[in-house]
Amino acid sequence: MQQENQTRSNKARTDATRSALLKAARHLFSEKGYAETSTPEVVKAAGVTRGALYHHFSDKLDLFRAIVTEEYQKVAEEITSFAKADPTDAVDALRQGSRGFLKAMEDRGRVRIMLLDGPAVLGRAELDRIDRDTSADALRLGLEGAMQAGQMKTLPVQALTVQLSALFDRAALAISDGDDPNAHLEVLDAIFESLA
Repeated sequence: MQQENQTRSNKARTDATRSALLKAARHLFSEKGYAETSTPEVVKAAGVTRGALYHHFSDKLDLFRAIVTEEYQKVAEEITSFAKADPTDAVDALRQGSRGFLKAMEDRGRVRIMLLDGPAVLGRAELDRIDRDTSADALRLGLEGAMQAGQMKTLPVQALTVQLSALFDRAALAISDGDDPNAHLEVLDAIFESLA
């Protein structure tokens, strides 16, 4: 019994340390950017030792990769929650998902991490892998569903997914710089309508 409690206690401490590191790093990366954030700053902000950082992450890049992955997962959750909000059909689910994406990307720190520093630090191939593993599949599956239901033209789904993903990213960057989100939603809605 005591061994089981100690194991749970150790796991709880380990989880708490990892969580503190991720929270501190996310804040610093979103405020200062990857290049201007140092691991000693992360350790200090998290209130842990340097050894604790390197117990959980091999280096700053590994820590950043974990933050980027978490951000993509959060965006995917937001997209999914919007897309399930009583869509009238498959195309409406895609429109709702686009609203979820832009809502999730209202966080300027997220925009910096995912769309500015992410490609520069991790490279396009790794970001594409993270995107596929977390959120791009939602878009691809939504497009496939709309095509299979006969609600959208049959097009090469992978190419369409790539192009729409790029479109969403550019819209998020423009909105982050002050563009009207409603104008971008109007355009996205028109694009989905043109694909019907």
